[in-house]
Amino acid sequence: MCGVLEMSVPCARCGREYDVTLFEFGRTLWCTCGSRVGLEPRIERIAANAEVRFSADAMLGKLAHWLRLLGFDCAYESDIADAELVRRAIEQGRVILTRDRSLPDEWRVSDICVVRAERTFEQLGEVLRRFDLSAAVRLFTRCSECNRRLTAASSVDLEGRAPARILATQDPLQLCPECGRVYWSGSHTRRIERVAEQLLATE
Repeated sequence: MCGVLEMSVPCARCGREYDVTLFEFGRTLWCTCGSRVGLEPRIERIAANAEVRFSADAMLGKLAHWLRLLGFDCAYESDIADAELVRRAIEQGRVILTRDRSLPDEWRVSDICVVRAERTFEQLGEVLRRFDLSAAVRLFTRCSECNRRLTAASSVDLEGRAPARILATQDPLQLCPECGRVYWSGSHTRRIERVAEQLLATE
């Protein structure tokens, strides 16, 4: 009777072996000899012509907000653990955005982008340049709160869900189908447009 071959991952320094199931989704661990053990990245990189989708870690909430305002798909949860962040990003084909410089060592996956800048707008410019996204900017097409694409809506559809003066004077109006948030043009949109213009002018 043939035995079942158990897969293991050896430490490159001391040869100690670890069960392969410990390294799911690119996880690594410290060996008792002090070396980090893990598999080489096996996740295929996102195709060059595909829409770039992001997952931002807990430190990049403001960046996620602004990426959504510019029309980019950016998943974000303020209290998400690294293991869950990585798992979801791999399953959904997302690039991980993080400020944690140790994350690429702790998780050996192909698409992790360590954001170097500290200020939000500098971070935004860094991501736009890194992924060549200037031509893909689509302002006010995605909900800044829950990341869903916005849909056009009429004042009749939104009666009771927005101030009467807005319904009477604003056109077009947009609605998030997930959280029900209503969007319209105002002073805040002009400020966002100016920020976008400044960012794109430096690209």
